[in-house]
Amino acid sequence: MLSRVANSVYWMHRYIERAENYARFMSVNFNLALDLPPNVEQQWEPLLIATADDVLFAKYYDQPTRENVIQFMTFDKRNPNSIVSCLSNARENARTIREVISKEMWEHLNQFYLKVRETSPKQQRGQVQAQNFFTEIRNDTQLFYGIIDATITRNEAWHFGRLGRFLERADKTSRFLDVKYFTLLPEVEAVGSTLDLMIWSAVLKSVSAYNMHRQQYRALTPSSIVEFLILDKMFPRAVAHCIRQAELSLYEISGNNITHGFGNTAERTLSKLRAEIEFTETTDIFKTGLHQYLDSFQTRTNEIGAAIFETYFDLKPVEV
Repeated sequence: MLSRVANSVYWMHRYIERAENYARFMSVNFNLALDLPPNVEQQWEPLLIATADDVLFAKYYDQPTRENVIQFMTFDKRNPNSIVSCLSNARENARTIREVISKEMWEHLNQFYLKVRETSPKQQRGQVQAQNFFTEIRNDTQLFYGIIDATITRNEAWHFGRLGRFLERADKTSRFLDVKYFTLLPEVEAVGSTLDLMIWSAVLKSVSAYNMHRQQYRALTPSSIVEFLILDKMFPRAVAHCIRQAELSLYEISGNNITHGFGNTAERTLSKLRAEIEFTETTDIFKTGLHQYLDSFQTRTNEIGAAIFETYFDLKPVEV
């Protein structure tokens, strides 16, 4: 497969996953708004800090109000990570590789992008309207993945797409947990309170993990939530599961036998991270500090992305 084609497939999936996760980020605060007591104000700045968009946001906006954050993270084309920017980039990548994706994939992605682009921010002023809009984005993304599942041969292109999707999802799940770190409680005594657990519950609901967590654990505690979202190998949005699935696809692409060890830098960096997560316990994470652990993990996923680029997408000089 041409590196140009592989790169477009990989990034098309990353952009689609990023768009869905940004819709989920907004849902964090909308879920919270339904449960918060009247004396506690909604906070939108933690979303910007957790996604590392706060510096760019400050360049164009004065205050992190609900309207400004939603505008910036959803409709602002000056933000390369906004939902409309991600869908535009995904569509452009899909357009350049029409020959390797299915007709149904292209048609749905094109309609999806046009629907979001033509949506007026003024239509999303109300909380219910905005929440419904973000739910539609999540549903359209899930439909897109369903179309891929039903119409694409399990070849190299499929594995490059899967690799991009799971790496992006692992990174964003870690950032959902980081939103909790940056959320300010009214006072220190509120840590461990009902309000604190409400915020933790909102994080679970944002990654559609609330019901699965309740099936597995008797009580809702910070420790059980961190264990479930980072170390669980079965839940599809858990970090451990995503990294393992990305690793499997990476080895399928190279044709190397995963049991015989890595064959290139990308495989080494990804397998090393997967092994470390596999032998990590919740107590290790809290001993390090949850935010510090997540920050380190995000740095590691960036390194994996760079290694994948150098291994498969970077143009190498031709030696004469």
